[in-house]
Amino acid sequence: MALLQPVEGPRALHERRKLEVFDPATLERVGEIEVATTEDVQVAVEHARKAFESWRSLSFRERERYMLAVRDVIVERTDEIAETICRDTGKPRLEAVTLEILGACDALTYYAKNAERLLSDEKKNLHLMKHKKLVLSYRPMGVIGIITPWNFPFLLSLNPTVQALMAGNTVVLKPSEVTPFVGIMLERVFEAAGLPTGVFQVVTGDGTTGAALLEAGCDKISFTGSVRTGRKVAETCGARLIPCTLELGGKDPMIVCDDAELERAARGAVYGAFCNSGQICISTERVYVTEKLAQPFVARVVELTQELRQGPEVEGDVDVGAITFPPQLDIIERHVKDATDKGARVLTGGRRNPNYAGYFYEPTVLVDVDHTMEIMCEETFGPVLPIQVVRDESEALRLANDTQFGLNANVWTRDRHKGKQIANQLNSGAVVVDDCLVAYGIAESPFGGVNQSGIGRVNGEMGLKSNCHVQSVITGRFTSKREYLWFPYSAKKLRFLRKAVDFLYRSRFGKLLGN
Repeated sequence: MALLQPVEGPRALHERRKLEVFDPATLERVGEIEVATTEDVQVAVEHARKAFESWRSLSFRERERYMLAVRDVIVERTDEIAETICRDTGKPRLEAVTLEILGACDALTYYAKNAERLLSDEKKNLHLMKHKKLVLSYRPMGVIGIITPWNFPFLLSLNPTVQALMAGNTVVLKPSEVTPFVGIMLERVFEAAGLPTGVFQVVTGDGTTGAALLEAGCDKISFTGSVRTGRKVAETCGARLIPCTLELGGKDPMIVCDDAELERAARGAVYGAFCNSGQICISTERVYVTEKLAQPFVARVVELTQELRQGPEVEGDVDVGAITFPPQLDIIERHVKDATDKGARVLTGGRRNPNYAGYFYEPTVLVDVDHTMEIMCEETFGPVLPIQVVRDESEALRLANDTQFGLNANVWTRDRHKGKQIANQLNSGAVVVDDCLVAYGIAESPFGGVNQSGIGRVNGEMGLKSNCHVQSVITGRFTSKREYLWFPYSAKKLRFLRKAVDFLYRSRFGKLLGN
């Protein structure tokens, strides 16, 4: 049984296609959604375009009130939203509340309260044209299309949305077809908060809907998903000459130094690898531990992993939920088989959980791994923790950088200075010392990757400004009837300017003035 299935049967000529959605933890039918057509998407973008002029004219305080109203609705409907998240994703309720709903409320609060300060005009001092004044203004782009994934369908939809809206843009959101009811719930939340019509809209559907949004005339696209699809998004945006933000895959390393605190590092490895069943772009996907600490570290990791409780949320207290997207199970199994075929050993897990009908893969710990194996080089996006023993921290650093990705990394040491030194040598968009899974949740910190992990940033001042055009406004400190460099040209003027170049850039006094 597939998680997402087309609804069969005869359809009227203009009837939209429909997809059935199933709970990945129980395989119970959740419902069905309509696949928005190209025309539907075009209409949504046109409505957003009409709403843009009035929305951008609102003051930051007015937009702040709307965002805080959205937050209040979320708080009021926490249980209902959490239930929807759990049914769509198969994750434990605690993760739905803490990692999605709490994170969404924090984002709404932070950007509502800080957008005006972060996007205020910036006055710049000019080094040469002292008779001029420069002010940088941040203007909204227009309509922003946002395409989001299935692993954190609530947070990863709301977070870029609130940044775009507070910057004065309108938004058309296309949620993943795997978790569409979370997107529909989010639209209802915005409606309940009283946002003006057209400011925030949701179009449901599959890849054809996303492709239609790329071609519908948006002024920017924000995409979170796979590298393969990200390339297609970049190609389409490049052809249309519009900007895009791409948050793509990762193969995030964990370096355990000689002086790491053993218990904290072991617990961090287990949490970083198995939270959300490993379906996080900043999950710990590979561990490098020095020989000195390897034996006790591995033993403690296995012990902690075997204590984890897995199953559907309906069974009560569980730590590890389902695999949300069934094809991901095939990738997980392929990576584990490739590793074991090449000599890796499974210390615990290593198979689908036979106790449940849903899509569960047991939390797995592998050792005797190396970089000839897919598990150490390709994104697994599942509850598998491969651990490679290294001679020292230099070897760990070399192997950590041996990747096509560069999204997130974490370093475990009692020495903060050493942690920062190692961080500075890692090719990664973010590095966390002595902790994990926090980089995306810090609103002030720009988030994004290098190499194949993406383009651009979300979050923080940089992420907020990525939703704006920067306008340079240049004015004079005083006015005259004409400027010296204007027409007419003359030999006398040329001689003067030649001497000015010599004075400014060759004479000792000019160089001092320039410095």
